[in-house]
Amino acid sequence: MSIKPIKPINLNRSQAVIREKRLKSIVGYQGSIKDLAEKSRTGCLKNAGRGFSQATNCNSGCAQGHLSSIVDAAIVNHGPVGCAGDVAGANSVYQWGQHIRGVDNKRNVRIVNTNMSENAVVFGGDKILQDAVRRAFERFNPKAIFVTTSCASGIIGDDIERTLKDAEAEIGIPVVPVFCDGFRSQIWASGFDAAFHALLTRIIKPAEQKRPELVNVINFYASGRKIVTEIFGRLGLVPQFGIPFSTIEQLEKWSEAAATISICGTLGGYLGNGLEQKFGVPYVTALQPHGIAGFDDWLTRLGETVGKQQEVAAYLAEQKELAAPELAEIKRKLQGKRVVVGMGPSFAHNYIRLLEDFGMEVVWGFSWHYDSKHDHGGCPSCTLDLAEKERDIPVSVSDQQNHEIINLLKKVQPDLYVGRHPGQSVWATKLGIPTIMISDEYSAFGYQGTLEFGERIIDALTNNSLAKNLAERIKLPYTNWWYEQDPFTFLNSEKSEVDEHVSVG
Repeated sequence: MSIKPIKPINLNRSQAVIREKRLKSIVGYQGSIKDLAEKSRTGCLKNAGRGFSQATNCNSGCAQGHLSSIVDAAIVNHGPVGCAGDVAGANSVYQWGQHIRGVDNKRNVRIVNTNMSENAVVFGGDKILQDAVRRAFERFNPKAIFVTTSCASGIIGDDIERTLKDAEAEIGIPVVPVFCDGFRSQIWASGFDAAFHALLTRIIKPAEQKRPELVNVINFYASGRKIVTEIFGRLGLVPQFGIPFSTIEQLEKWSEAAATISICGTLGGYLGNGLEQKFGVPYVTALQPHGIAGFDDWLTRLGETVGKQQEVAAYLAEQKELAAPELAEIKRKLQGKRVVVGMGPSFAHNYIRLLEDFGMEVVWGFSWHYDSKHDHGGCPSCTLDLAEKERDIPVSVSDQQNHEIINLLKKVQPDLYVGRHPGQSVWATKLGIPTIMISDEYSAFGYQGTLEFGERIIDALTNNSLAKNLAERIKLPYTNWWYEQDPFTFLNSEKSEVDEHVSVG
């Protein structure tokens, strides 16, 4: 199969180009899905700044959290000790990943922090960085060490690359810089790109042999390994999951695969397109496999890429027939239920489609950022797919600004809130709104997963005593003044009042 033309990712640089420049990504917008798609197509979409910003994440967390899950690698975080504060979260997820894999001798993530002090900020941190690399090597005996940067190391201009070249010559394993200083990008997903840039430029090697049955599957923690393996087995394919819980040796051979596919468009675009560009491994561009339409598109496009069209068609026809009765019953029970969605951009727009397919009414969709285009060119397929529907869904881009989300939820009073991040989703529950938090990227995956997710929604709507009890007992940190304001008061853009887009429940 011929490789599709893509916009080149610059792999000659030591640093990945941030999403704001590469993909024209934004963190502020209010409007509708059709307007968002049209402005993306025409290149007219602009980022709306905020006069007040409450909270967001750091792209360092995405880079560091993802790389720390490589089983035989170590991380050196070059920054003040506070920059390693999210290690506890990365470790809890890593422990869970070991648990679902049945690992007996569980261990913690292997991360060393250089503990930059005022002295290092004034006189430079090269010496403490080199010392930390030695300590990480002696303590963990890793196959590679990734050095993640911080705002402090970036501001003072430490010569990271020179220091790491010296360290690499000393210890004899790859010592790879990962430029993810928090101030480089407003979009924390830029941290994924920084991590994958490091792998593409320093770890993954040219293929010694090609394996036509092998498919790279880019995901977070691969809880759905069993079902993906079963489905791919029906097609004569073998999945290779990553990067979490891969070894350095396995990652070196990702260039051997027949194709690459991702569970999340936001996560996988940089690595997938980079593999295609540098090593000739086709990247399958499709809707995410959440919901029936998404899964059909995902698997069909994979089949087209690897020459398994007939096998895919037969499998999907079989699943469609088996799922039809239960799916019809789920739609009957959920018809007309009102829901608000808040997730990363790919998940948000794909789950909006899924919930609308259930017969529910998505009264608002938040995404934490929005990429105006893909690395392989064109606007996000999930956004374009929604924009082609008859109903124009109100959406906004809000990098986890809880004050905006809580205000809007208070006004529209949906039957359900579906979110992706626990620190944000809990607020909907405190408002008395039944909430589903999608922590597992394989929720609603494929036909069986879609049916299970539908039943989960029905359960949440039926058993909502937790949300009611919390709402009766918890006082939220906002005054009535704020609830009287438009949710996007601090968003510096032309906008309509919320009531013009949705009816207040």
